[in-house]
Amino acid sequence: MQRILVLNSKGGCGKTTIATNLASLYAGYGFAAALMDYDPQGSSMRWHSLRPQDKPAIHGVRAWQRAGGGQTSAWQLRLPPETERVILDAPAAVSGQQLVNYVQRVDTILVPVLPSPIDIHAATHFIKDLLLIGKVRSAGVRVGVIANRAKKNTLVYQSLERFLKTLHLPLLATLRDTQHYVHAVERGIGVHELWDKRAEEDRLQWVNVFEWLEDRRAAVTAQQRHAP
Repeated sequence: MQRILVLNSKGGCGKTTIATNLASLYAGYGFAAALMDYDPQGSSMRWHSLRPQDKPAIHGVRAWQRAGGGQTSAWQLRLPPETERVILDAPAAVSGQQLVNYVQRVDTILVPVLPSPIDIHAATHFIKDLLLIGKVRSAGVRVGVIANRAKKNTLVYQSLERFLKTLHLPLLATLRDTQHYVHAVERGIGVHELWDKRAEEDRLQWVNVFEWLEDRRAAVTAQQRHAP
């Protein structure tokens, strides 16, 4: 089981868009996928409730719900034993020890960033917290960035690229500001599940994300097979 966390301390950057599209992508590729919604707004689970029965199934968990003692019930977080990929949709404003707790439970972190001066400034501090407080590199957790609702060949997009280069973090994909994502979320599907041929460019961006995520898995599997 591999756990992928979608995380950014700033709200409104598209965490749910990334989480739901990634869960549906894995399910579409034949993986036993689960989607855990830690955001009290419950946007991922609303999307999950709309998912058509003829689409590949995704196990949904309302992880933000608390038991009487204030702790998440164990039965709420229990995943089917066959689960292969778990996508965690985190809430906003995660910091300090809560950030450390999240990092310790996952293999990979995806950080969605809007290419605006305010969002880039916020992401600068958040990613530094990931590196210094969360200690993602010493924990062996990979971090990748996804530019959301972005337009290439703009000055602010170039600022985002320069910022990521200083931190040596990969920019995995640039998701367009398009109504395709709105239409998909209204139907409980991923953008790659749309029949509209005009969404082909958007689908290709998700292939890039998938290949980056699975590259490490393939490398680890190869090492295990050749281990004495």
